[in-house]
Formats: sequence, structure tokens, C-alpha cells
Amino acid sequence: MAANVETIFYVREAPWHGLGTEVKEAPASADALVAAGLDWTVEQRNVYLENGTRIPGYKVNTRSSDQAALGIVSDRYKVVQNVDAFQFTDDLLGEGVTYETAGALQGGRKVWLLARMPQRYIIAGDEIAPYLVVMNAHDGSSGIKVAMTPIRVVCQNTLNLALNTAKRIWAAKHTENVMNRVYEARDTLRLAETYMGELGRGIEELSQIKLSDRKVLDLMQAFFPVSEDMTEGQKKNNLRLLEDLKRRYWDAPDLSSVGKNGYRFMNAVSDFATHASPLRKTKNYHENLFLRTVEGNAMIDKAYKLALAAA
Repeated sequence: MAANVETIFYVREAPWHGLGTEVKEAPASADALVAAGLDWTVEQRNVYLENGTRIPGYKVNTRSSDQAALGIVSDRYKVVQNVDAFQFTDDLLGEGVTYETAGALQGGRKVWLLARMPQRYIIAGDEIAPYLVVMNAHDGSSGIKVAMTPIRVVCQNTLNLALNTAKRIWAAKHTENVMNRVYEARDTLRLAETYMGELGRGIEELSQIKLSDRKVLDLMQAFFPVSEDMTEGQKKNNLRLLEDLKRRYWDAPDLSSVGKNGYRFMNAVSDFATHASPLRKTKNYHENLFLRTVEGNAMIDKAYKLALAAA
């Protein structure tokens, strides 16, 4: 069993592993974009029917490097180029933030830049590394987003909780004014520090919630129930997933020194949500996992709420 535990639980990678390009040597966002192959621009063109009739009120966003269509948007849509979307993060570098990875998702419709902040947080005996993801969309689905993605260093579990007391995701305004960029960077640092402070309080609260083994099993079954109205295949799949989650709570080496409490339960669920192999792995699996890391993972948020309710 020890060898299996070693294989299952110890060799874990961050949810963005395999996506994008490492840009740790980039001194500025423009350099990071070049290193990641994102130094292209978005050009707008008219939209036409097959018979050559122009469709008024709409444009198609295309990528300059290969003319690939990224999305059809209205005339009111304002293009924010990659270099402009990430430029305000250069002001964060003065505070010790370093770029780590950058890349594109969904064929270039979304581009992102990930940076690690310099602060070192020790919460409930664990080192939590704060990361920022800045994402820009070229298909009209969203504007520029900044999201906190804290990682429990020892196991690479994400702790991106939806807290009622602090924002985890916020919008970054685009502006040509240099001083406004500085203010935008300061706001980002303030919101990031606020979130990490509230996350620390939330984790400490979870650590104080003692859970019996029976209660933990009940909470796990809220994710993977088995009932008579289910097909045999559904029952089999849920039992398999439940056993995986149970191992991540009771057998994970990195949780051996953590008490049987809400924090351990949430970490087991985060480990499952971030690292478990799905029943069917689609070709977009890694992209979708990363997007859930940025936008928020419903399973991790549910685990947080279940643990708090068990207090």
C-alpha cells in the first residue's frame, strides 16, 4: 500500500502544469508574451454572409499571426491587446512579484499570465503560496480578470475558496494613463492581501472543526451518493470515486500530521478536484481544469461550506 500511496499522492503538479510556457526569466510582461508566443495582435474585420452581404453591427476578431478567428463581437466591443492587458502587472514587479507561466486557451480566445507573489504565508502549519492569474478574452466572453489562486505548497492543492468576506476574482481596467496603471497595481496588491488574510482566517476556522470518521464519510457521500434509483453503472462509478476521495483523506502522507478536521477534509476534496483522474479524460481536460482553478471550483467551494456547516 505504501508504494501506491507514494504514487497517488506524492507526485502531484500544479493545475497549470502542461499548459503555456515558463517565463521565469522575463523581466516585463512584454518579454513574457514573446517567450510564450503571445506577441500577436487582434485585428477586427467585417462579417459577411455566404452570399457576400455584410452583416452590420458585428466584427470578427482575428489573430494577426495566422488570421484565426477568435470570436464574433458587436461594434461596441473594444479590443484590448495582449501587451496592454498585462502591462499593469509590470508595476507589481516592483513589489517582488515574478512571472512564472503564460499561455493561451481555446485556440487563443483566452490568454493568461501567471505570477507568484513574494509573500510567504504559514497558515495552520502549512506554507501557502499566493499566485495571481491575469486573463484576457478575445471572444467577447469576458473582460480582463485577475484571480487569486493560492496553492498548498507541500501537495500543490488549490485553496481558491469563494469567501463571503473577500474577493478572489476582480476586473482589471484597461487605461493608457501610466499613473492609473500604478493605482490599478496597488488595488490588485490590496485585494490580494485582503483575500489571503481572510483565507487564513477561514483555514484556521476549518482547523478547529473536529470531524469523526463517520461524519467525514457522510460529507463525502454528499459528493458521490449511491441510491437505489441509480443504474448499476452509476453506482459503480460513484463507489470508485468515493474510494479515491476516502484514500485522499485517510492515506495522504501530506495530511498525516493534520488532525481529523474541516481543513483536512477540504484538502482531500481539493486534492481530488485538482489531481484525480476523471472517468473520461477529454482532449480539453487540462484547459478545463485550469479554467476551474481560475474561475472557481464548485467542488472545493461545496467542501468548504459542508465543513463549516458541520461545526
